[in-house]
Amino acid sequence: MLLQLQDIPRVKTITKEDFIKHFFKPQKPVVIECFIEEWPAYSKWNLEYIKYVAGDKVVPLYDDRPVDYKDGFNEPHAKMRMADYIDLLKKEPTKFRIFLWNILKEVPVLQKDFTYPDFGLRLMKSLPMLFFGGKESHTFMHYDIDLANIFHFHFEGEKQVILFNQSQNKYLYKVPHSLITHESIDFSNPDYTKWPALKSAKGYKTSLNHGEVLYMPEGYWHYMKYITPGFSMSLRAIARNPKNVAKAIYNVFIMRNYDNLMRRIKGQKWIDSKNNKAITVTNKSLK
Repeated sequence: MLLQLQDIPRVKTITKEDFIKHFFKPQKPVVIECFIEEWPAYSKWNLEYIKYVAGDKVVPLYDDRPVDYKDGFNEPHAKMRMADYIDLLKKEPTKFRIFLWNILKEVPVLQKDFTYPDFGLRLMKSLPMLFFGGKESHTFMHYDIDLANIFHFHFEGEKQVILFNQSQNKYLYKVPHSLITHESIDFSNPDYTKWPALKSAKGYKTSLNHGEVLYMPEGYWHYMKYITPGFSMSLRAIARNPKNVAKAIYNVFIMRNYDNLMRRIKGQKWIDSKNNKAITVTNKSLK
């Protein structure tokens, strides 16, 4: 049995007015297929170009190992020169990924290759972030700490995406005091004997290719798997729904600090107890 996933709607192009009416206001995802052909990045951005302009930069790398109590919030598992990392991507499958890499801060020249699109939302222009991954690497199912509206521009290769909105939390084995589901779940091939609640979860799926733009509404869970080596850029706009704004403030100023405190006090027991609670609370919802 596969997850209950419907295809994310696709449009060739879209006006600001239609985007606001059909996708932002109802908080529905969409893939825009032909939106950035005018950007220099559309024709320039590939792994070799990034290697050329940023090869000497030392980048933080992350893999799919389970969270350890010693890990700080978003603390990398390794570091490598960008040139060496891109060589690795092209040579063989690797689980190492880059995420939340601020291109304005690290490689300002890349800013000249794109313009901030007008979707009718005020984009946070100080936070364009790049994400890289090797063949078969993937993220954990998670949502962003600020519950932002996200525009995800994909470059090179193919990436699979699965989304759920917050109404599906009770089926996803959400880990308390965190932004992830239980890390043992393989969302590309879930084991329903172990994770029976997933049978009831309803979400979305798509495959992204070069130049396509995915809109992810506020607080959407997302799982991304690189079918081939590639990278993406995300632009974001702050949450508009007052409930999501309140959740974002709570996550940043209370939840994150509380979780870090409990890791220091209880160590791995804190991580294990959260994972166990994710299972017991979710399975209770089935009864």
